[in-house]
Amino acid sequence: MSSYANSSPIWAIVPASGVGKRMQSSTPKQYLKLGEKTIIEHTLDRLLSFDGIYGVILVLRADDTDWPGLNYQSEKPILTATGGEERKHSVFNGLLKLRKLDLDDPYALVHDAVRPLVPHRDLVCLVEAATNHEAGALLALPITDTIKQQDEQGNSIKSVAREGLWRAFTPQLFRANLLHQALNHVLQNNLEITDDAAAIEALGMKPKLVPCSAENIKLTHPEDLSLAEQILSRQSA
Repeated sequence: MSSYANSSPIWAIVPASGVGKRMQSSTPKQYLKLGEKTIIEHTLDRLLSFDGIYGVILVLRADDTDWPGLNYQSEKPILTATGGEERKHSVFNGLLKLRKLDLDDPYALVHDAVRPLVPHRDLVCLVEAATNHEAGALLALPITDTIKQQDEQGNSIKSVAREGLWRAFTPQLFRANLLHQALNHVLQNNLEITDDAAAIEALGMKPKLVPCSAENIKLTHPEDLSLAEQILSRQSA
């Protein structure tokens, strides 16, 4: 087991109940092949090989038949939970599973199932930041492109200042009890969020932004697969 298995263990929660329509595949994108393994296997390999993570809670569709067929093996525990209508419901269900373990104030590291290339050095920085900040932390990158605002016809109407704007990545790491409180607040008030840091922000708290590698891409479109293969080959080398 991880040497971090102390009074505040870190458990990864990996929502993997999406179907990935934008990938234009009948196979859910987390089960598409990236080299010799599926994307989800690469993601789990990356997380479970990091000493700071004690185990994983994998949040799956109720009718998922692909996961059992992988017969994925790990020396660290992998638990499963059932996904919900939206990502926020799935993460919340993963937290409920974690709470049943009756751990002493654990951390929840939430990571997209289709981000298989996060470098360990970024995980080190994330853990360092989150465990020293009351609101947790998330990996992110400052925006460097020019940002445009469009009108209803899709025309550019003005440029938006990019200073202080970041692209939010995962993993995002918070005290599990805090994230549970935040997501419960989101669900009770029917708030729209696109990541877990937004739930923390809805409580009036400010998670720490941790600069990360641009290699930590989210595989969303078909062309992302070829880029991921190049990055994986470079990282392996």
